[in-house]
Amino acid sequence: MSPEQIQESKIYREWGLTDEEYLKIKDEILDGRLPNFTETGMYAVMWSEHCCYKNSKPVLKKFPTTGPQVLMGP
Repeated sequence: MSPEQIQESKIYREWGLTDEEYLKIKDEILDGRLPNFTETGMYAVMWSEHCCYKNSKPVLKKFPTTGPQVLMGP
């Protein structure tokens, strides 16, 4: 699958990347170049919930980090 086909089909959405994340890869990380199949897949994995907690991180920040109920803080 070519970089153009990836962009047109938006297959990256099926891999967990949002449109904003895909554009960030293209515009900021790759300086305007379309990511190829392997690069798109690698970023999808690196930025997945499993690896970076992209959805749960804001929620986790609301938990207390000090106090008697906290066994180990950050």
